[in-house]
Amino acid sequence: MFTACKEDKEKSQPKSSHAKEAVSSKKADSETPVKKTKSPKEKMSTDQTKYAPPTIDEVGDPMEVAVIETDLGNIIVEFYPDIAPLHVANFKKLAKAGFYDGTTFHRVLPGFVIQGGCPNTKNSNPNDDGMGGPGYKVKAEFNEHLHEKGILSMARSGDPNSAGSQFFICLGRVQHLDNKYTVFGNVLKGIETVDKIAAMRRDPSKSHDRTLPAVVMKKVYVAKKSDI
Repeated sequence: MFTACKEDKEKSQPKSSHAKEAVSSKKADSETPVKKTKSPKEKMSTDQTKYAPPTIDEVGDPMEVAVIETDLGNIIVEFYPDIAPLHVANFKKLAKAGFYDGTTFHRVLPGFVIQGGCPNTKNSNPNDDGMGGPGYKVKAEFNEHLHEKGILSMARSGDPNSAGSQFFICLGRVQHLDNKYTVFGNVLKGIETVDKIAAMRRDPSKSHDRTLPAVVMKKVYVAKKSDI
């Protein structure tokens, strides 16, 4: 599963390497979703063949923001193209393609992060949530920006250069993620929506993952900052 890292309280168990720290205890990190039989509709929702890796040219207007629409309210994020241009280009590219529409915040850890952007969350099998991506990897752009509340950063597996589509928003200061995960933006408006998601009841069978009900990103789109 692509992951930001384990919660601080989970770090009480010794880890032999950072790569292991970034691996979920329940799902192995993988760029490839679990193979299973899907209906035609599900196959379309998780199709990873039509997306190409981002290029610097796709960064676009530095004054553009992204709007994440949910039933709990909207989250508006601004970007840091000066320090993470490929990650900004990647998020914008996927948002404009409708990749994030209908995905959920599948990993909610109060006091730590809310994480989303996995295409597998569109299907009917919760067991492969967090294991999907766009079919390519984005090279790390680690920078000196701190992981503080409202920061937008990219999830990855144990390989530093394995970011795809999954991202997370920090719920507080998370010092041990600094310089290990790529910060590429922050919440401009809607931090109260982020807090609402973090406060939701979580699935008792997966207490460190999904909320009940799941919080769906109804639509994620790019807009000019002046229009928001």
